[in-house]
Amino acid sequence: MPNSVTEAKIFACTQSQVLAAQIAKSFGAPLGNVIFSRYSDGEFQPSFEESVRGSRTFIIGSTHPSSENLMEMLLMLDAAKRASARHITAVMPYFGWARQDRKDKPRVPIGAKMIAKILEAAGATRIITMDLHADQIQGFFEKPVDHLYASTIFMPYLESLKLDNLTIASPDMGGSKRAYAYAKNLGSDVVICYKQRKKANIISHMELIGEVKGKNVVLVDDMVDTAGTLSRAADLMIERGAKSVRAICTHPLLSGDAYERIENSKLLELIVTDSIPLKKKSAKIRVLSCAELFAAVMSNVHHNKSISSKFVM
Repeated sequence: MPNSVTEAKIFACTQSQVLAAQIAKSFGAPLGNVIFSRYSDGEFQPSFEESVRGSRTFIIGSTHPSSENLMEMLLMLDAAKRASARHITAVMPYFGWARQDRKDKPRVPIGAKMIAKILEAAGATRIITMDLHADQIQGFFEKPVDHLYASTIFMPYLESLKLDNLTIASPDMGGSKRAYAYAKNLGSDVVICYKQRKKANIISHMELIGEVKGKNVVLVDDMVDTAGTLSRAADLMIERGAKSVRAICTHPLLSGDAYERIENSKLLELIVTDSIPLKKKSAKIRVLSCAELFAAVMSNVHHNKSISSKFVM
């Protein structure tokens, strides 16, 4: 018998409603009806208000803190499993808790692996995500992981700027692989920032490896949290003679004083995706949507087609 394609159902966690609606529109399917019942103490319960039996169910939700966002995803996965969905795909534009991908000192958890196991236990049969903090996180899962690259969104935008003397920069040593991948595709030079931290989110020292004088520099990173690294790197590069400094960061966490740091920095522009909704608008922040990328991959997964073209850095 020929392989039959099951019906596709798309649902959204509350933190990703806007993005999910855009993904569903590009996919060509309505966004499913789910309601959340809440108790006075803060406990909540999701409920699918339509049948998912035998369907391929996509649940869209980024799991950035607070932990309530992760809990929403887990409860919806469990609900889909208990409602007899045939395939359950967790679509996580931003995979939270990913910075805890190893033991960097004694007596700490490997949080990213723990989250992977919990997602699988809750019912996820597939994961679709974008720009993980570390590629090896895919190995924490026993289920298939489709790891997409936001470079397919950012690269056309960078090319449209037609910048002369373009140089790609990594804000730290760990991001050098990503920076070299961009530089290879754009035919540009690479510089790297070397930084030392006193503790998380606090930089004690930063040095620049490479020449930026007369260059239009684009910093590339997977996320921007407090914007301390980006703002300091941009200021340092302008001091060293750079013509302009932009930054590309896939996931705009933008916590603490991030917005103020960006506004007060020498950054000309910060380009991000809508994997996480912005807390407020800023003249310096440009948002490029990842909805069409996720919709295309979800459609190919649903129809059992190849998605390898979406993995090109």
